[in-house]
Amino acid sequence: MNFIVTSPFYPENFQLFTNRLKKQGFTVLGIGQEPYDQLSANLKSDLTEYYKVNNLEKVDEVKRAVAYLYFKHGKIDRIESNNEHWLNLEAEIRQEFNILGNKPSDLKKVKFKSEMKKLFKKAGVPTVPGKIANKKTSVKRLVKELGLPVVAKPNSGVGSSATYKLINDADVDTFIAEWDEKEPYFFEPYIEDARLLSFDGLIDQEGNIVFETGLYYKEPTLEVIKRQGDFGYCIQKQMPEKLRKYGHAIVEQFGMTERFFHIEFFEDGDDFLAVEYNNRVAGGYTIDMYNFANHIDLFQQYARVVAGLPFEHSDIANQYCVALSQRDQFTYAHNDADIRSHYGNRFVFSKRMPDGFAALQGNQFYGILADTQAEVDEVFNYVHQRVEQ
Repeated sequence: MNFIVTSPFYPENFQLFTNRLKKQGFTVLGIGQEPYDQLSANLKSDLTEYYKVNNLEKVDEVKRAVAYLYFKHGKIDRIESNNEHWLNLEAEIRQEFNILGNKPSDLKKVKFKSEMKKLFKKAGVPTVPGKIANKKTSVKRLVKELGLPVVAKPNSGVGSSATYKLINDADVDTFIAEWDEKEPYFFEPYIEDARLLSFDGLIDQEGNIVFETGLYYKEPTLEVIKRQGDFGYCIQKQMPEKLRKYGHAIVEQFGMTERFFHIEFFEDGDDFLAVEYNNRVAGGYTIDMYNFANHIDLFQQYARVVAGLPFEHSDIANQYCVALSQRDQFTYAHNDADIRSHYGNRFVFSKRMPDGFAALQGNQFYGILADTQAEVDEVFNYVHQRVEQ
């Protein structure tokens, strides 16, 4: 089976995706924009062939690369990166070369927040209401209908990019002045003091959830960015049953197959409000945190799913995994050596964040296992304790 991996070099922790596909017996072909010499020795070994393009954003150039690989290696069976940035590109390639998986027409429901809301409602899951603005002239009317504060985000967008929290009329005026109207914006009420959490997992070829997990953020992403606060989240040891029920209903309604998913919710008292469906694994080092918490290798299990084999669950009981970071501009009470010594074999991960992600996620990222909620709280307090200036 020929499997094209889009951008096999970046992000670095996704290079294991290529390795696990090769170990499962796939012929793995890479298309990327980095020079071949920049690839690590391991990645070169895992790829049967690598085709360098000048710019992955140029669809026609990528299509020529696929055509070449098709001519040389035969029918292309899959193309995937597990990266949201390339969802559109890969869908176009699948349509052009008749490759199994999402085509452009399948992406409408996972690209546009307004479309997601419709499917949440069809699934019988509570959701945060919202309205679309195409022109500046409609913004104040929509804000009045929803009531301040509101969140304004691109109707089609990734994560928290280009997202605004509008607290007062001055914020609304600033947004209107800055918005170029090139892309519609989606407005929804800002849920004060609500915890943001997720229901995540992997779907097999028949559309069944074969793995499920989830996380909760210590503080909403927008607040972290605004205040440059300490970033952190925790992989849950056990999912709330109601959240799990909602997650299954949503996955069934969206009808995806052979994919990771990441569904975001707000905790609202004893209920949950669906916010957004992401048709891929959660970003950054989250998949690593899932692996540590669940004692599993998800890229390996994904490769098994694509090969039509059953998902293999771990025999080891899962744990919490606290994922958190420190920022270079602050002085903390405990440094890297202190943290490693304090947590011993519960300390499982340490990486410098790429500069492009540091504004959101901090500079030095850690993963630490915990067995109880009390231990989770202690980890957050210990790592984020600052020296008073």
